[in-house]
Amino acid sequence: MEALKKFYRWFCKAEEAAVALFIVAITLLVFISAVMRTISHPINWAQDMSLLLFAWVVFLGADVALRRSDFLRVDILMNRFPKKLQEFLYYLWYILAILFLCILVVYGFPLALENTKRPFQSMGISYSWATMSVPIGSALMIITIVIKLISRYKGTGTQEEKSEESGEAI
Repeated sequence: MEALKKFYRWFCKAEEAAVALFIVAITLLVFISAVMRTISHPINWAQDMSLLLFAWVVFLGADVALRRSDFLRVDILMNRFPKKLQEFLYYLWYILAILFLCILVVYGFPLALENTKRPFQSMGISYSWATMSVPIGSALMIITIVIKLISRYKGTGTQEEKSEESGEAI
């Protein structure tokens, strides 16, 4: 079990690094592409590569954000409810999120398979590389939510969750 936890921690760090790298790459590609277009030497593949990276940033970044805090709740509203209702709503929101993400996984894989024949205009690779971000990112978010729910149920939430509950700053 400890090896699995160690692998997951490594995976989370790799995912965060990939998101950061993709954001930097998108920024550079868009900037360089604009400059090159201005001097009449457009980089035709830069827009497609930016689109591909953006699709992955959206879903991997959502997983990173979800793992770092509970962004699915509204504290101003939640804090007005009794503790038992807050706890019930916490589980309810995440179960609804899991159901929605399951739909994205179920329909995302066939969508990605349908797009294998559709090429990016200038890169010569399949558009399914972009659409595969939907089911993979959604599956990763399901894993993150399940870990959060189990940790909360066991009372072993993350440091962020514990400091949020006590009202302290991290």
